[in-house]
Amino acid sequence: MRGSAWATIGSTSESGARAPRDRAVTRLDELAPAWQFREIHRIQVHAPAERVYQAIRAVTAGEIRLFRLLTWLRRRGRPGPASVLNAPPDVPILDVATRTGFLLLADEPNRELVVGTVVIAPRTARRPASAEAYRALDGPGCAKATMNFLIEPIGSGSCMVTTETRVHATDARTGWRFGAYWFVIRPGSALIRRMWLRAIRRRAEANHGREG
Repeated sequence: MRGSAWATIGSTSESGARAPRDRAVTRLDELAPAWQFREIHRIQVHAPAERVYQAIRAVTAGEIRLFRLLTWLRRRGRPGPASVLNAPPDVPILDVATRTGFLLLADEPNRELVVGTVVIAPRTARRPASAEAYRALDGPGCAKATMNFLIEPIGSGSCMVTTETRVHATDARTGWRFGAYWFVIRPGSALIRRMWLRAIRRRAEANHGREG
């Protein structure tokens, strides 16, 4: 199913595919070449790639509108240690993620950053500790969620910033299990990603304006 798209911010959601061979390969394509569930959001930012990348790395949960409310609802208000679902308001959200269950899979400054986590796994499975182990994980009963931020200069000092999430389940039963969860969380997850991109744009354009 495809969603709406418009000039400065848009989104697409679809399921069951493999990265096409007729386009530039991204690090996301290398790390998550196949998926059953995918969501894409993009936004135009009037700032150079360096500023956009810095904003991606620095943006906090407190800057992402509705982030803490929606993640509070996701965890049903339960308290707990810091995590993506219980992020401190003033710590870069990607730092929180990579300290609490996500792997930093690729980091190309001013171009692309990729993180990933195992969202379903057998109790006896060992969690991957490297990008290589993450990509190689294909035993039954597992599902991996991989997300990137891709920066593409478009001229006139502006960039198109895309965040894409791909989820790959290693067998049909796990795919059905994740699909039920995806059906419930996808509207809130999509809203978080749109707000995340807008927070990146605000930070990058504000910094760029101060320098100008």
